[in-house]
Amino acid sequence: MAIELKPREVESRLFCMSKFWGDPDMPADMPYPMMEFTVEGKKIEYPLTFICQIDCSDLAPYVEPGLLPEEGMLYFFAAIDPYLGYEAPACGIGEWPKAAAAVKYTKQVNPETFESYESLDDEGESGTKAPWAMDFASCAPGTGDFRMLSEEGDEVELLRLVSSAEMGLDFGDAKELVFSISRKDLGFGNWKKHHVVMK
Repeated sequence: MAIELKPREVESRLFCMSKFWGDPDMPADMPYPMMEFTVEGKKIEYPLTFICQIDCSDLAPYVEPGLLPEEGMLYFFAAIDPYLGYEAPACGIGEWPKAAAAVKYTKQVNPETFESYESLDDEGESGTKAPWAMDFASCAPGTGDFRMLSEEGDEVELLRLVSSAEMGLDFGDAKELVFSISRKDLGFGNWKKHHVVMK
């Protein structure tokens, strides 16, 4: 059984809660993931876009025992700025380079020690989209626009995103962006072993 993630507009910052967009709430010692580009012969680091954070305790009622941690926070980042209307290098259709996406995990969620990583533009204004709450529901594998844990062979879909006019996300000619991982690596918590494909 897969899990559908249903976005919902709210006015809260959703600090340390499951959410799309906004600012990631992370342990102070967790580095923000960056991607290195070469522009006019110079190497520059560009921050990956924060997509969502998911409190694993929210997923527990929908997940078979042992497939995911029962607590802690999962974070998803990727170089999707061009698909949100910002000028930035695009990876396009096909398998993305490893550096173009990141999945992070922390074992405990602690509002007393977590910090919001704020992305500010050149004028000191917030450069992030307003956060959206995330509701959860069981769904059949292969259904649901935003979803997790559909399985195909040995591969488990960690996160699937599709174009959404409501959320300002447009993948153009592509249908979806999918984070996947082998069931074995998922079982061992080898989050760095994920791969990302736009198709």
